[in-house]
Amino acid sequence: MDLLRIGLVGSALLCSLVAGIVLTFASVVMPGIRRLNDHDFLQSFKVMDRVIQDNQPVFMLVWVGSVVVLVVTSALGLWRLDGADRLLLVAATVFYLVGVQLPTATINIPLNNHRQEQDLGSLSDASLHDERTVFEARWVRWNAIRTVFAVLASALLITLAVRLECLP
Repeated sequence: MDLLRIGLVGSALLCSLVAGIVLTFASVVMPGIRRLNDHDFLQSFKVMDRVIQDNQPVFMLVWVGSVVVLVVTSALGLWRLDGADRLLLVAATVFYLVGVQLPTATINIPLNNHRQEQDLGSLSDASLHDERTVFEARWVRWNAIRTVFAVLASALLITLAVRLECLP
């Protein structure tokens, strides 16, 4: 198997794992903690996010690795592919970088960082409610968007891998 095909399989795998992470937050984690009171909701999210921010190695390998492998694969693909195959790869790359990574960097991470900076114990019940309302609505909405784009990008990468006979 040549480098492009290896990169394509790696990209499909890593982007699919990221899709699984954001889907899990959308379908299990956020609905689960939604049932908590305002303080406990914010605190539980803060604790989960701290694991990620402490550079949890498997998470970082998957998340950062997905970007690196996809960008390298796309560069190779632009040089070697044409027609529908090139279009599939470009679409997957754009969906993933613009639909998953850009909102992560510009919306979800800043929301997470704000949460990390807060001393929840010093906030009144009304302030906790306001913080949760603003945070939860925006974070959940953008995570749903990331989930859709991550799944689309993964589906396109898998489709391309099958077309190029990288996968049986």
